[in-house]
Amino acid sequence: MPDGAGPADPAELLGELAALASDLGGALGAPDDLELLSAIASAGRALFGAAACSVALLDDAQSELVFRAAAGPGADEIVGTRVPVNRGIAGWAVSAGQAIAVDDVARDPRFARDIAEASGYVPTSMIAAPLQTEREILGVISVLDPRAEGGSARRLEELSAYAEPAALAIEGSRRFLDVGRALLGSIAAVAEGAELQAALRDAAERAGPRAELAGLAAQFAELGRLGEAERRAAAALVDDFLAYVRARRD
Repeated sequence: MPDGAGPADPAELLGELAALASDLGGALGAPDDLELLSAIASAGRALFGAAACSVALLDDAQSELVFRAAAGPGADEIVGTRVPVNRGIAGWAVSAGQAIAVDDVARDPRFARDIAEASGYVPTSMIAAPLQTEREILGVISVLDPRAEGGSARRLEELSAYAEPAALAIEGSRRFLDVGRALLGSIAAVAEGAELQAALRDAAERAGPRAELAGLAAQFAELGRLGEAERRAAAALVDDFLAYVRARRD
């Protein structure tokens, strides 16, 4: 704000925020952080001394895997590829909900050779593990031609251990973006005359499987209109709940 300027007009400020919500809509529309997914693929490739590594996520209908990030030969070609969840070794890992190691993909009927050939890199061996949390299966991480030492059982154990925090990171990224979309969309609605709490609750109803996030935002908006004592009590309850959850996980 320039020196000497008065306070911004609320209506004008809301209009600017609504424009921001519109401008950011495309960026926030991506369900995941591509930089995060690329880092997971690159680190996976290095961790397993592999030729390539990819991350594919389930689409909204849970019927297809969409390759979102990859590292190594064929990375540029595989990203964006959509594969039915009932096809390929990666699809089997997601459908079965368990990791899999295949030492010779040419002998495995589940191997989707046409997809590998389209990417320009056909592996000899492969390991894959579902990216899943306690709440849902998000997709799959696939490692092509990992180093041979250690044996398949050891590699599967290591990949499963790597996939767990990777899935939690992806889920956390999704939830952050969900909250951002809900808040920006509600700001746009307020600029058009809606009441903030009502706009947030409307966002919660339209948020699908993660509607609870927008619902929480609406509840916090309501808390913000109460007295200081009520806000402090609510904050203390949330702190106690989070401490309880952390203690259970530890």
